[in-house]
Amino acid sequence: MPRHKKIEFVRNIGVDPRYNSEILQKLINVIMERGKKNIARSIVYDAMDVLLKKSNGDKDKALKLFYKAFDQVVPAIEVRPRRVGGSVYQIPMEVRPNRSRALALRWIINSAADRNDKTMGKRLAHELLDASEGRGNAVKKKLDVHKAAESNRAFSHYAW
Repeated sequence: MPRHKKIEFVRNIGVDPRYNSEILQKLINVIMERGKKNIARSIVYDAMDVLLKKSNGDKDKALKLFYKAFDQVVPAIEVRPRRVGGSVYQIPMEVRPNRSRALALRWIINSAADRNDKTMGKRLAHELLDASEGRGNAVKKKLDVHKAAESNRAFSHYAW
C-alpha cells in the first residue's frame, strides 16, 4: 500500500513576462520569500541583464546561456537512504524530472547566496556564468552527488 497518493494534476505556473520561459518563472517563484514576487523578479531580471550584456544584447543568446547553465546543474542520479536489515544503505536512484529541476534551482540559489558580490542579482548572474562554463559551487554540488552515487553503486540491487 503506497504512502502517498499519485499526483493527478500539476498546477501550471505560466511563463515569465519578459523571456516567456517557464524555468525562469519557476526560478522567480523559488527565490520569492514571503510573497514578495516583485523583489524576486528584480533579482532574476538583474541577473539576466548581466547575461544579456555578456551575450552582446541578444535576448535569445542570454536565454540560451541560462539554459546551458541550468542543464549543467541538473542531476541525473542521487543517493537515497534505505533501511535493509539493521543497517541503512545509500542507494543510487534515478531522479524524477520535477525533482531534478527543483534540486538544480535550489543549488543555484544557495550557491549564489554564498558568493561575495554586492547584490543578489549579481551573485546569481555570476553563479549562472560559472555554471554555464562547468564550474561554480552548484556544478560542484551536482558532481558530488554523482560521485556519491557512483561510489555506492554496489548497493543498487537494493533499489526495488
